[in-house]
Amino acid sequence: MPTPAAEVHVDVPLVRTLLRAQHPDLAALPLEVAANGWDNVLVRLGDDLAVRLPRRAAAARLIEHEQRWLPEIARRVAPVVPVPAPVRTGEPGPGYPWSWSIVPWLPGTAAGTRPGGPRVGEALAAFLGLLHAPAPADAPVNPVRAVPLADRSKAVLHRLATSDVPRARELAAAWRTAADLPTSTEPPVWVHGDLHPFNLLVEPGPDGDRLSAVVDFGDVTAGDRAVDLATAWLTLDREVRCGFRTALAVDDVTWGRARGWAVAIASALHQSSDPAFRAVGRRAIDALLDD
Repeated sequence: MPTPAAEVHVDVPLVRTLLRAQHPDLAALPLEVAANGWDNVLVRLGDDLAVRLPRRAAAARLIEHEQRWLPEIARRVAPVVPVPAPVRTGEPGPGYPWSWSIVPWLPGTAAGTRPGGPRVGEALAAFLGLLHAPAPADAPVNPVRAVPLADRSKAVLHRLATSDVPRARELAAAWRTAADLPTSTEPPVWVHGDLHPFNLLVEPGPDGDRLSAVVDFGDVTAGDRAVDLATAWLTLDREVRCGFRTALAVDDVTWGRARGWAVAIASALHQSSDPAFRAVGRRAIDALLDD
């Protein structure tokens, strides 16, 4: 699945123009496009900041969710790991139709295709233990994340039946088993919603990689925490996955729903045109089926 086409071309001259008009004290700092993702473009601003701009209309509302809620979430999870809460915001300007943010530039590289070790697993569990707090009534609602698995059955089973996904029949059986489990009866909690390894930054250390940041909260929503627990298969190896589950005291039914979300996310990653995303998808598929 290729990255969706940009509806607005974001480049250094455009960002410079927006900064001059709205944040002139930052406009002379060096700018460099650092990432051009599915929904947003990230432009590094000097040494310590970055500009995050939607590249298509579907992402414009998501950036507003980050601006509204991420500062509060950042305070909650600060004891464990930083997140890119906006430090300034921007408005539509010449040549650009949506809101945008200035965020901290956080250190590290994407966890990517190498399974996370014990330090990453421990930090992820601590992060989710703080994040998964009851969400307020006006928290964002995401129709494809943290919802009952049955709501996603048509889309997931269609993907598995029509796309080049390895072990598709086994995955479909695993999905049906998970979707038949009872839905969560817990109050909706804050969830990241897209907690795959490319939204986790790590830095090397003498005892292995450490989790240095959690990024891309565009899918932040209220709902079932199981969607975030799927990162156990996406990010961690088997031994670390067991410790992760124990640290969060996850019951069998919630763990089963998390396994279902891992089917959904891993199969979607395997559809990517990016070889690194496909590799993570394949590794997670084997992990959840061979566990």
